[in-house]
Amino acid sequence: MSDKTIPCKNYLEENEMPKQWYNMRADMKNKPAPLLNPATLQPITLEELSEVFCTELVKQELDDTTAYIDIPQEIQDFYKMYRPAPLVRAYCLEEKLQTPAKIYYKFEGNNTSGSHKLNSAIAQAYYAKDQGLKGVTTETGAGQWGTAMSIACTHFGLDLNVFMVRNSYNLKPYRKMMMRTYGGNVHASPSMLTEFGRNALAKDPDCQGSLGMAISEAVEMAFKTPNCRYTLGSVLNHVLLHQTIIGLEAEKQLEMAGDYPDKVIACFGGGSNFAGITFPFLRHKLEALNGRAVSCGAPSSAVNTRFMAAEPASCPKLTKGVMEYDFGDTAGMTPLIPMYTLGHDFQPDQIHAAGLRYHGGGQIVSQLKQDGFIESYPVDQHEALSAGILFSKAEGIIPAPESTHAIALAIREALKAKEEGKEEVILFNLSGHGLIELQTYDMFLDGLL
Repeated sequence: MSDKTIPCKNYLEENEMPKQWYNMRADMKNKPAPLLNPATLQPITLEELSEVFCTELVKQELDDTTAYIDIPQEIQDFYKMYRPAPLVRAYCLEEKLQTPAKIYYKFEGNNTSGSHKLNSAIAQAYYAKDQGLKGVTTETGAGQWGTAMSIACTHFGLDLNVFMVRNSYNLKPYRKMMMRTYGGNVHASPSMLTEFGRNALAKDPDCQGSLGMAISEAVEMAFKTPNCRYTLGSVLNHVLLHQTIIGLEAEKQLEMAGDYPDKVIACFGGGSNFAGITFPFLRHKLEALNGRAVSCGAPSSAVNTRFMAAEPASCPKLTKGVMEYDFGDTAGMTPLIPMYTLGHDFQPDQIHAAGLRYHGGGQIVSQLKQDGFIESYPVDQHEALSAGILFSKAEGIIPAPESTHAIALAIREALKAKEEGKEEVILFNLSGHGLIELQTYDMFLDGLL
C-alpha cells in the first residue's frame, strides 16, 4: 500500500475534544471599535443589547479580555453526537492537480444540519432555554442556519420562527422542508407578518429579499413577541466564538498528522466559518507579534501563516467594501457595527451561494482585515461551482455552493505552488455538504446559471 492511500487520523478521541471556545479579541492589540446604540451613538450596554439577545450571549459579545470561555457540559454532550469533525488529507485532489502542496480540509457537513452552523445554534438555544425564554426568531439565507436552529430549538423545546430570504425560499424547497420537519416555522422574507416586510412588499411586490431584510423581520418579531429573543447565524462576536471549536480541533488533528498550515482558507459571508477555522491558528501569529511564546506546540513558522477569505464576486464586502459603522440589517434596527460593508441596503445578485450574500464583514474580522492579518479574494460563481465539481469527482463529497468558494481559492493556491515548485500545507474549511443544493449543480451543468 502506497503512502498516498493512507489517510491521516481523522478523529480525535472524545476526551480530546475542546472544552472551551477561543475568544480572539483577548489577543488583539488593536481591539475592534465598540458596537453603537443607533439612537444615542454611544457604545451599547449589556442592558440595551439584552433586549435583543440572550443575556449570557451578550456577555460573550462584549467580552474582550477572556481568552477562553468554558463550553457548558450540556452543549459538550450535544457536540459529542457529531464532534470531533474529521480532518481529511485530500490526496485524490492533490493527485488531480499534480501539486506538491498538501491539501487538508476540515469537514463540517457531517451532522444533521449539514453544515458548521449547528456549533453555534445549539449554544444559542441552550442559553435561551437557560434564561427561561419560550421562543426565538432568526433569519436564514440558503437555509443551513435555519435548519441548525430548528434542530437546536427542538432539542431544547423552544418555539422558532425563521425568516428565509424569498429567493432561497423559492429555489431551495428541501431546506424549507427540513426546517419544518425539525419543528421550525418558516416564512419567506419579505413577508406580511411584520411591518417592515409589508412595507417592502408594498414598494416591490416581486422583491426577492436579502439577508439584511430577513434580519429586520426577525428582530421586529422578537421585539414584539413576549419572552422571545433574536438569534443570529454569523457576523457577531459570540457566534464567531462558538465556531472556534472547528480550528481548535483542526490544530490538534494537524499536529497528529505532523503538519502545520502555511495557508488557511474559508469562504466568507458574515465570518462564522472563516473565524471558526482561522482564529485558533491566527492566535499564534498574534502571540509571536506580541512578544509571547507561541503556544500549543505551534512552530515558529506560524508567524508566516496566511489567512485567506474567499468571497463571492457579487458581494465582496472585505475586498471592495468601506470600513465604517453600518447597520447589520436593512431596516436599521440593529446596533451599528464597525465593519467593512457594501451598505446595509445593498442588494446582491441572487447567486446560489445564498449564505454568502451578506453586505458586511463583522466587527472582529473587519479589524483584523484593516490591520493586515487577513486577505480577501473574490471568486465568481462559475469558478466556484467548477471547483466544487472537480472536488466532488476527486474526494467524493458534493460541497455546499458556499464552500465551493473556499475550494476554488484552495485550488488556485495549490496550482500556484505547482508553478513555483513549492511544498506547502493548505488547510480549508469545507463548511457544509451540497446534497440539498443539487438543483444548483443541475442548472450549472445544463448551462442555465
